Amino acid sequence: MTNLELDPMDALIAAPEHHRLIMENDQVRVIETLIPAGERTANHTHQWEGVLHVISWSPFIRRDDKDNILVDSRTVEALQNPAEYMWGAALPPHSLENIGDQTLRIVAVELKK
Repeated sequence: MTNLELDPMDALIAAPEHHRLIMENDQVRVIETLIPAGERTANHTHQWEGVLHVISWSPFIRRDDKDNILVDSRTVEALQNPAEYMWGAALPPHSLENIGDQTLRIVAVELKK
């Protein structure tokens, strides 16, 4: 699948100001997510699961496409001091708001099926 075949809700298309393609081939896609403090992404999806490399962290709220809160990282113990590398699931439409005072920066290596 190439970028031209992506769903319009894909992070690179629906929220390009916060997602950047680093590289892609038939097996993997590597994207950088960069959300400055106080910013919120547009609704978008992540089609594939993969490894997340946490470069910088900040508390966040993830909402579904109806604006219901799905995750408030301040209330999840594992997200208080996250590991440098984590497993990330594919995600349906959502937005993410950086509610902290640091930039949230993650590089995801998504594994295409």
